[in-house]
Order: sequence, then C-alpha cells, then structure tokens
Amino acid sequence: MLARTSALILVAWSLLQIPASAEPPPARLKELVSLEGVRDNQLIGYGIVVGLKGTGDRQQTLFTAQSLANMLQQMGVTVNSSTMLVRNTAAAMVTATLPPFAQPGMQIDVTVAAMGDCASLQGGLLLMTSLRGINGQVYSIAQGPVVTGGFILGGTGNTQTVNHPTVGRIPGGAIVEQPAPSVAPSHQVKLQLHEADFTTAARIAEAVNRHFTAEASPIAHADSSGLVSVVIPASFSTHATEFIAELEAVTVKPDRPARVVINERTGTIVMGKEVHVSPVAIMHGNLTVEIQTTYNVSQPNPLSGGRTEVVPQVSVGVKEEKARNVVLKEGATVEELVRALTSIGSTPRDIIAILQSLRSAGALEAELQVI
Repeated sequence: MLARTSALILVAWSLLQIPASAEPPPARLKELVSLEGVRDNQLIGYGIVVGLKGTGDRQQTLFTAQSLANMLQQMGVTVNSSTMLVRNTAAAMVTATLPPFAQPGMQIDVTVAAMGDCASLQGGLLLMTSLRGINGQVYSIAQGPVVTGGFILGGTGNTQTVNHPTVGRIPGGAIVEQPAPSVAPSHQVKLQLHEADFTTAARIAEAVNRHFTAEASPIAHADSSGLVSVVIPASFSTHATEFIAELEAVTVKPDRPARVVINERTGTIVMGKEVHVSPVAIMHGNLTVEIQTTYNVSQPNPLSGGRTEVVPQVSVGVKEEKARNVVLKEGATVEELVRALTSIGSTPRDIIAILQSLRSAGALEAELQVI
C-alpha cells in the first residue's frame, strides 16, 4: 500500500500563459452582448420511430403499444394494444431549438432519443411529431429518417455496440409552423452582457456614445453590470435592423477579471496575464509512506505434531523528500511563478496544490475557479 501527501492525482497538464506585454485586442459587441428578447426557444415533442430492424421497444414498454394503437385508430384501424407485439417500433422524445425570428417554412434540426428499452434507432423513421414550446403551442412539425452516430451488431449473447445508437438527429427534419416568440426592437434596445462586469458595461456605453457622436444627446447608458440600454436614434427610427447591425460592429476592450481556472480531471491550468502574486516564500516536499506485507510459510519438523501456518510479515518504510523552496518578490508575474515552480521540479499535481495554498494564504491575487 502506498500513500502520499499530495492532494491530487492528474494525468495531463497544459498551461496557457499570455506575455505581460501583450494586450487583448478589442472585441465587437456581437461577441460581448446579446439583445434582450432575441433568444432561442426550446421545443419538445413525443413521437414514434418505425422501420427498426427488430431493435425497437419490447412488450414491457406499455406506452409504445398504446401510442401505436391510438395512431392506428385515428387512421381507421382498431386494435387492442395489449395484444400488440411490434419489435420495429420505438417511442422517442424529440427536441429542437427554435432560433429567434424563425418564420413559417424554415427548417430546423431535431434530436430524437429513445424512451423505452429500444436497443437502436438505426434505420428508423420518425413519424409526424408536433413540437411545442413552454406555452404549450405547436411551433414546428418534425418527420424524417433518423441518422445515428452509432450502431449495434451481433446476436444473442454476443453483441458489439459502437457509440450511442439510441440517440439520433434529423438534419432539417422539422418545419416551422408559426413565427418564433421574439421581441422586435422598437424605440430602444437592451444589451445583455454575457459576463456581467461594471467596467465592461461602462466601456460599452462610452463606446456606443462615441460612435454615434452625431446625435444630440448620449443614446446609451449602463443600467447595471449586466445590462446596457441604447435608444434608437431618430435617423434610424424606421431602420432598426440596420442600426443593430451597426451597433454590433462597435469595438470595445472588455475588462477581464484576474482568474485561475483549474480542471482537476485533466490537470489543465489556465492563467491570464492579470494574475499577480504577492511576496511569498513557498516550500514544498513529498512524504511517501510505503507499507508492504509478505507471507511466509512456517513448516513444522516431521513427526512433531505441528501444523503448517502462513505467517504475514509487515514492513513499513518512510521516505521524505527534502523541501524545495522558491521566493517570489513584489510584482511577480505568472510567467515568473510558473518558471519558478518548474525549476524546482514541480509536477502538475504539485502546482495545483501550491495554487490552492497560495489562495488560502492570500498571496494569489486572483479568483481560483475549479471546474
């Protein structure tokens, strides 16, 4: 048995560092904000997939037989669902994303996922399925062949499954039946920041006012750290779309918070140039405790009347490495921190433990985010 005092065991490490002299380029408002009311809408529906090659739902999935019986009854065929045994049919949930300002006749992609004990949707055909929004209204109708990214092969007792054959997609498989519930801009638009930040919101309002200097009064102001209101100028009163297109092209230099992101699963550490380290001394070393158990056989002498016994022998060994230390002065950069840690032979596991300790000690002037 081997025990170590190190906090994490990781398999990969990738470090992304930005030189201190490099400045992030300005970004367009299109990448920083979204318009209030202009958003996607989730659609969902219940459908039946037919044409499967014996890989559909079994008899214990009752709702599949009931759904098939109800559909046949609408077509003039009456059948008892309890006597049905159809292996080529599967019940499925159908989902789609309705983009903003989608108009009737547009085609959107749909995702089909089996609900019961279906083994595979490969080769299946989704029958006409209505897709509804959160308000219960039908916004789209889906139908078409299901394309799966996996398959299942083999027979009873010997099968091979590749990827996930119970979920598939139908590219362009749904037709929009009514417009999406989007809010068209009227006299003003509200910009929602993807990452709320007071400094960035203030810079956006300043950049918009500077771009539209021909207006009599400022048209933009920051309502909060996540919202900026922009009044549509009189010259664009009948051309709101053109105004938004010009607004999206305005460039702003966003303010990025000092943050260190750690992925414990992969050992990835990402730090930006804004991360600073206060004066601190770091000492780090590993303590290894190794416990080994061996079994020896105790054999008695002939005719002694004794029994053969297995006797465990336990040995304990302790190995402690010498402490390794680095000293960081005032204004140390991320590059200096990483170079110092790697110079003393720190592994990704060690660096993550050191960063967490620095944050606890108040020496790491950044937010530590673990994902």
